[in-house]
Amino acid sequence: MERLGTGIGWRPEIADAVERMPGIDWVEVVAENTCPGHLPESLRRLRERGVTVVPHGVSLGLGGADRPDESRLTALAERAAALGSPLVTEHIAFVRAGGVLTASPRLEAGHLLPVPRTRDALDVLCENVRIAQAALPVPLAVENIAALIAWPDEEMTEGQFLYELADRTGVRLLIDVANLHTNHVNRGEDPAAALADLPLEAIAYVHVAGGFERDGVWHDSHAHPVPRPVLDILTDLASRVSPPGVLLERDENFPEPAELEGELAAIRGAVEKGREQGGAPGTTVSRTREQGAAPTASASRATAPVPAPDTTPARQRLALAQAALLSALVAGTPVPEGFDRVRLGVQARALAGKRADVVAKVAPELPVILGTGYRSAFLGYAHGHPMTGGYRRDALDFAGHLLGAGTVRDERALAELREWWLERSGSRPRSHRPGVRLARATRRVLLRR
Repeated sequence: MERLGTGIGWRPEIADAVERMPGIDWVEVVAENTCPGHLPESLRRLRERGVTVVPHGVSLGLGGADRPDESRLTALAERAAALGSPLVTEHIAFVRAGGVLTASPRLEAGHLLPVPRTRDALDVLCENVRIAQAALPVPLAVENIAALIAWPDEEMTEGQFLYELADRTGVRLLIDVANLHTNHVNRGEDPAAALADLPLEAIAYVHVAGGFERDGVWHDSHAHPVPRPVLDILTDLASRVSPPGVLLERDENFPEPAELEGELAAIRGAVEKGREQGGAPGTTVSRTREQGAAPTASASRATAPVPAPDTTPARQRLALAQAALLSALVAGTPVPEGFDRVRLGVQARALAGKRADVVAKVAPELPVILGTGYRSAFLGYAHGHPMTGGYRRDALDFAGHLLGAGTVRDERALAELREWWLERSGSRPRSHRPGVRLARATRRVLLRR
């Protein structure tokens, strides 16, 4: 595996700061936020300097019951090629449910949700990973996610689940130590036990991020400083294996560059401390799983191929379970048996809040038009209107709902909202229609007089 070094998540808000930061060996970009033919100049300059850029996908839904969407795989492959990346990464999560397998409406989570650690889910995930591997021009690495909720009747620990996934597919692992901490607080899972179960040679790189605790629940916000417990887990990991790369994630609430550089220094220090505890740099400390050593990727490839199981029944069972859970979270249907109702309520509010935040980013005019009433209006809308498409569709549907409901009382805001919605709805924006262009040009001339 290529040595990546120390990196940071590239975001437009900190692009200039990232270019000036010392010791940045590589960056990671959200794949869905990049366009292969129109890369930001900052990324172009970083690549010209020899800085590696890795695309990180968030919408493939490899842990979902459906097979991966071909168009999403093609888009991910195009970004890997455009960025000259040595690998691409995605999440072990599901992000949508419903549809053909359940004969129910398609629902979008708008966020990463955990898959059950069951044999059914593992069989489906393994097949989905193999499909993705065949479609991508570079190796794939998959990331463990943070979770507020736990599935009932799980059959494996996280470490065992990841071990079997890597062993059966040869996929590499992106280990997020902040997510291990999140699952420790929220689900009582031991990070050290998870690390002990992992096939350490499969690690592609490591994520480090911050969050916050509220009412006994840890929220993986990517908007707060990295806490000491997360750095301690990173030290534990680095005592077991020398990770090829370590990356700081920060998605919002960006601090001054000096603070980010201080967090990067703390990350380097945690890795170095782990190396000192584990032995010489670059060595892997031997670990056993149950009574045998973890097989290496090369050993797995040397064995005779095992025929893949028929996943159709597993997909159908998984589809029903995921659709029931997602419907409870975003459509207010009854909570499936075995789930913690209070924790599902926390997750549902978190999903709605994330929808409000992302819609505000993709359609920044809406918070301006609606002012301080934007968030409460959106949360009220989200309660009874699940997301069935992307965030831009969600923004249009929200605006259309407000116009139809007649809840916007301010005449100026109502007029601006109607104009915004008409501009963006339909097969062709109103601004591209000759009559609208003429009317706007006339209005501008009159306003100048």
